[in-house]
Amino acid sequence: MTVVDVGEADFEREVIARSRTLPVVVDFWAAWCGPCRQLGPLLESAAAAREGQVVLAKVDTDANPVLASSFGIQGIPAVKAFRDGAQVAEFVGALPRPEVEAFFDALVPSEADALVAAGDEPSLRRALELAPMRSDAATELARILIARGELEEGQLLLANVPEGFAAEGLRARIALASAGLLADAFSAIDAGEAARAFELLLDGLRNANGQQEDVRRVLVGELTRLTPDDELARETRRQLAALLF
Repeated sequence: MTVVDVGEADFEREVIARSRTLPVVVDFWAAWCGPCRQLGPLLESAAAAREGQVVLAKVDTDANPVLASSFGIQGIPAVKAFRDGAQVAEFVGALPRPEVEAFFDALVPSEADALVAAGDEPSLRRALELAPMRSDAATELARILIARGELEEGQLLLANVPEGFAAEGLRARIALASAGLLADAFSAIDAGEAARAFELLLDGLRNANGQQEDVRRVLVGELTRLTPDDELARETRRQLAALLF
């Protein structure tokens, strides 16, 4: 069910508990409120368009004054979103349809989001069909193609990606691979052998002849794939800084 009426007796079950499975958008409204009557259909339409991905819970503030007070409702319509048992977003007033849709989009992953998260080549290609400007999809697809040796197609994909460490690293990898350099390091990257890859890249940086900047960009780009507190990432950054400075 996309839309449910909720009160003080079942708010914990219908909103807090349910939000651990699906995002729940709560509409605090009242029958006498003109802006509520304007916003309500937009909320219901947005929830219906995302059937099975989000629930809209409607709370009549006149019938549930204690609940409204507990959430600090001072003006209506007031909309609050819950996910994983906690409030994550809110707005007050009757927003226009595009802003309501954007509010729901931030809670519910789009089809393109799900495809990018899947990360395989068919999914990434489909994500770019749906959202051609998705730089994350283009970057990850370029990574797959470059690993397969399809450097030219990878370069074409990256041409439309804004500057960023990951994209710059892949562009630098294409330049180095085209020159026949660091093949062992790239093989280690593609095999998921990060420690070996960083060791070879650091060695390549020490011995590079005019290619130091490209090697540095590859290193930095690969480091962005690890969490900042990753021990390997910290040690590699330390060695990289020692080499550069």
